[in-house]
Formats: sequence, C-alpha cells, structure tokens
Amino acid sequence: MALTRQLVDIESITGNERAVGEFLQNRLRDLEFIAELMPVDGERQNVWGTSPQEPHPAIVFSTHMDTVPPFIPSSEDENRIFGRGSCDAKGIIAAQIAAAAMLQTEGIHVGLLFLVGEERDSLGAKVANQKPRGSKFMVNGEPTENRVALASKGALRVELTATGRMAHSAYPELGESAIEKLLEALNRLRLMKLPSEKGIGPCTLNIGMIEGGRAPNVIPDFARAQLLYRLVGPTGDLRKGIQEAVRGLAKADFILEIPFVRLRTLEGLPTMVAAFTTDIPALGNWGEPLLIGPGSIHVAHTEGEYVEKRQLYDAAQLYCQIARKLST
Repeated sequence: MALTRQLVDIESITGNERAVGEFLQNRLRDLEFIAELMPVDGERQNVWGTSPQEPHPAIVFSTHMDTVPPFIPSSEDENRIFGRGSCDAKGIIAAQIAAAAMLQTEGIHVGLLFLVGEERDSLGAKVANQKPRGSKFMVNGEPTENRVALASKGALRVELTATGRMAHSAYPELGESAIEKLLEALNRLRLMKLPSEKGIGPCTLNIGMIEGGRAPNVIPDFARAQLLYRLVGPTGDLRKGIQEAVRGLAKADFILEIPFVRLRTLEGLPTMVAAFTTDIPALGNWGEPLLIGPGSIHVAHTEGEYVEKRQLYDAAQLYCQIARKLST
C-alpha cells in the first residue's frame, strides 16, 4: 500500500516519466533485482527488472508508468487509495513488484517491464518491442477488477475536415458553411451501422472534439472533428463506410489504429472484455499476452480515481497464481 502512494505522489504525466522511472529502478535494486533504464526518447526511459538468477525470464509482468493529467496527489481511507494513477496504473506496478518478490522466494523468476507513453501513443512499448528479452508470456496490467480479459477492443482515430467559403453572415447565400457540412457528415456517421462481435460487444463511436469558424458573424470556411472508434475486428469495411458516408462533405484522415486483440485466459479465473486499448498490440515480441489488474476502468482518468486496497492485495496473489500456472 505504501508503495502505491509513493508512486502516485511522483508526477508522471505522459512525457514526464523520468522521476518515477528512476524511483522504480532504485526500489527494484533495493529488493535485489537487477534493474536498468531502457532509453526511449530524450530523458524518457522504460524500466526493466530481472532476478539475478534469471536474466532472461519466461514470464514478464508489465504495465505503464505514465498518467493522464492533471496530477492529483495521493490520499487514503480505510478501504481505498486515491490519486492520479492509483488504479491506472501505479497500484498495478506495486502489485506486480510485490508478486515478483514473493515468487523469487519460491524459485520462480519473472521480469518486470514498466513503460512510458501508454496513455498517448505506446511509444515505450514500441521501443521495448525492438529489444525483446526472450520471454514466452507477458502479463499486462490494466484495471480489470482482477478479472482476466478475453479480449481488448482496438481503437481507430479519425480526423474529419470540412472546408467552405467565408462570407458576411447577413448574406449566407454568398458563402458556404464548413460547419454545416461537418455537422451533416457527423450525423451520417452517427447513423451508420457499426459492427458487433459475439461475446465481445459492439464497435462504438465517440465524437471527442469539434472546432471551426472565425466569428459568430462570419460564415465559417473551416471545421474539424476528432473521432474515436472502439474496434471489435478488422477495419477495412469500417474505413470504406466512413469514407462513403462523408464523401462530398468532409475529408476523413485515419490518424491512428490500435488493433482489436483476443487474449489468453486461464482456467478458474473470472473473465471480462476490456473495452479500452492497451500496450499489448505493440508488444508482440514479448510473448503470449494476458491482461489483468486491480482497479476499475470506470474511475480511471477521473477526479476521484481510486483503487481498493483489498484488490491490490488480491492482485499480488493473482499475479503469483498466474506465474505458477504459466511456469508449469
């Protein structure tokens, strides 16, 4: 519990992970792990920890060090630890370290890979994937309420841009409103039938940002929207449908795609479907992935983010249980 609060109290908003990485390197060394910093970008570095007895472990526990803004320091009550990153994902880091230390006493040696940049572009995972250490299994930590994920939805970011012609708003017939074009394009996308996958659920759309125009008394010549689709399968048909829906109204640019993935489960453990994305698609060279961690994604990224203390304790035990099953 103390380690979770210490980690939460180190501000590590994406791009500013250096301090928390150095703290974790020192903590792992205090626990007699070999710990190194893996350069990513400038001062940003991943953390890689291993047991002295096994520099190339078959099983790796992994999660991310960065958080979304704003920084919120830790606090706690009898049952919960609060603060930015308490469940996403600093409590998970603490549970994974505790599990790795317990497993060492049993002669089971796991690696620990803590990454930068998951909340933005998975840059830390992409760099780490270029330097795998030979592991067969990667247990990734995200808030799943200690249930093993059957699958993780992907993400497709789309930028819509509409153009028009400026004119005095008293004479709208002399202009061409980019905002009206964009609104019609967005309405068509909202009405578009999206795919669904049995046992997983539907693909969903979020219109996250809209901007445009010059002034209330000017017909707007420019408008833009940022969209995010949560994926449940390949995107070929979806991309074609988006392009067809907005044709003649706006230009659709596909900015980022994180694929939908089905995941390994283990008998006897409760399951769920993660409607969010993770670093897993960017870590294919680190072994067969599993996804599990304490905390609820429903409170991640909120002002009241927290993790249940009981779930932290249970998570450490679950990580040990998973490692024992995978090592047999």
